[in-house]
Amino acid sequence: MNTNSAKHSIIGLFALLLLAASPARAFDLQPFVQQAVPNLVGYLQTNTVNPPGNESRGVAYLGRLLDEAGIDYESAESAPGRGNLWALLPGTADPNGRKAPALVLLHHIDVVTANADYWRVDPFSGDKVDGYIYGRGAIDTKGLGIVQLQAFLALAASGQTLNRDVWYIATADEEAGGSFGAGWLVENRPELFSNVGYLLNEGGSGRRFAEDVAVMVEVTQKVPLWLRLTSTGRPGHGSAPQVTTSVTQLVRGLERIRETDFPVNIVPAVAAMFEGLAPYQDEGKRNRYANIAQAANDANFLLGLRLENPGAHALLRNTCSITRLQGSGKINVVPAEASAELDCRLLPDQSPEEFLKELRHIINDENIAIEKIMGFTPATSRTDTPLFKAIQKIADERHGAQLVPTVAGGFTDSHFFRDLGITSYGYSPFIFDASEATGVHGNNERISVSNITNGVESFYQLLEEFTVQR
Repeated sequence: MNTNSAKHSIIGLFALLLLAASPARAFDLQPFVQQAVPNLVGYLQTNTVNPPGNESRGVAYLGRLLDEAGIDYESAESAPGRGNLWALLPGTADPNGRKAPALVLLHHIDVVTANADYWRVDPFSGDKVDGYIYGRGAIDTKGLGIVQLQAFLALAASGQTLNRDVWYIATADEEAGGSFGAGWLVENRPELFSNVGYLLNEGGSGRRFAEDVAVMVEVTQKVPLWLRLTSTGRPGHGSAPQVTTSVTQLVRGLERIRETDFPVNIVPAVAAMFEGLAPYQDEGKRNRYANIAQAANDANFLLGLRLENPGAHALLRNTCSITRLQGSGKINVVPAEASAELDCRLLPDQSPEEFLKELRHIINDENIAIEKIMGFTPATSRTDTPLFKAIQKIADERHGAQLVPTVAGGFTDSHFFRDLGITSYGYSPFIFDASEATGVHGNNERISVSNITNGVESFYQLLEEFTVQR
């Protein structure tokens, strides 16, 4: 044997053994973290106010980001300009040919309107001021959509084998009920959800209470029941007031609704939410929150809660807000019809039919008709799932936080998927101070740069925990 050849063979074998024993080069997440802020700025500059929506602009923007990453996607319009987009990272079956149930990352492209006269910056500028990114949709939900996307792109780039399919889906029309977005996809692209077991959407986030953090995960929500009241009467001239008109009847009926406090009804999910939040309250409220069913018998407590935290108070009973009024087209004409629209929200155990009977009794006027504009079915997602446990693990590791299952007073698109039996959670990987959420549907909506960058890291960690094959 040639001695040099033998020596080289031994050295080569030794080098291979060292290489095999060396850890694989760690995946660098930071480029995806750093790109999140500029990508969000561009998304906020894409005007998708609903109505009319124009979500296809958002689809084009997100599509360019996916194209740059080399990830295939599909899109479809439910109506002209009402675009929806979806992309897939496929999982790998185990030796028995099985894949775990798929996960959907969902956000909506549309945003509500914004009056620039009352904003610190142009609502569609994406301007960065004092560590915050301003823009309509920064929280609801373009910020979440970009964080989901960056984590999704990073997961693809990591090359790790996935135990389940992971979908990234962006939809139209959530702000108006979702019929052109999530609802349309469920109806017209049902194959997308045939093997889906889990979905992450808006509706929950971390909250800072002094030095403590709680991570809120939405598991159910109040059910919207949007109504139109139409009052009819004899038309006439404004110079000759009548005893009653369509307008005066409607005003009287609306005042009866305004004066009504619907009965307190503490459903189990709400009781659990208040109990979970009790440790974060000041000493005077702690026991009240922990025993909310008993505390709700105290009228003074209810009044104080309503003044201080109307969102929390709304979870204790059915509610109706009078939001739109329409009467005559001319100031000197008494109209034959006058109408109002109500945003009613029912607790998940309530019957819409029984509620409408109750409302008719309250109005007590046969000249006022009630029409249902929109209503959903109630559903609750369980918390004894692997995904909930994974969220808890990430919350604990990153923030030392406990999860608090919550009930949302508003609605999201999650109800479409809960109706399909898909476990759906409202979860955003952000930690908000109390003041930061005030801009949602209001003035100066903003999200901190740190929430976006830390959010990508948290969300990627969650995807690794839940979707990477072990």
